[in-house]
Amino acid sequence: MSDFTLTASVRNDLGKGASRRLRRANQQVPAIIYGGETAPQTIAVDKTAFYKAIEDESFFSSLINLEVEGKSQQVVVRDLQRHPYKPLVTHADFMRVDATHEITLNVPLHVVGEDTCAAIKDQDGELHVLANEVEISCLPKDLPEYLEIDITNVELGTTLHLSDLSVPAGVTLVALTHGEDHDNAIVNITKAKVRAEEDEDAPEAPETKDDSAEDEDKSE
Repeated sequence: MSDFTLTASVRNDLGKGASRRLRRANQQVPAIIYGGETAPQTIAVDKTAFYKAIEDESFFSSLINLEVEGKSQQVVVRDLQRHPYKPLVTHADFMRVDATHEITLNVPLHVVGEDTCAAIKDQDGELHVLANEVEISCLPKDLPEYLEIDITNVELGTTLHLSDLSVPAGVTLVALTHGEDHDNAIVNITKAKVRAEEDEDAPEAPETKDDSAEDEDKSE
């Protein structure tokens, strides 16, 4: 679990106009903290540190130390609102975490073993990643940055599901708590389709009557 620290200030000037002015100043990002027994608090996060942090995939599945005017609290990212066409974050939502209560988050799914998988290397298999992240529930101290699925020994034609994931102690896959029908597929390896060879082997189209007439016209 990575250690991220962001600094913020309390934001008393509220409303869409105030948020626009804050963004135009180009130094802070409008945000809110909510959750727990404390009332929601509107804040402004230091833009430079925030934009650097969101470049790291693990930021979205890590506990964040958020220092608001000298007081530190642990939070997780719940939502980012982005500009429709500019590379800008217009608002961020942070949720407070309690060490004694489980949290539910989506964490990245990393596929490992592709370079050594015989089904891919020797049998012309093609890997299909069907899920890039999975929803988990755990105590904050058990929060993983990501989960791995090892395909080293996976055979051609095999599909792996959520139940095939090995998860750390204290971590629950949320979908599986809803029953076997929610054991979703996450990766599979199928025989690669070689369209180029199929096109070369395909017979040539027979000459039509119109084509013959056209050739005769050219010869004249």
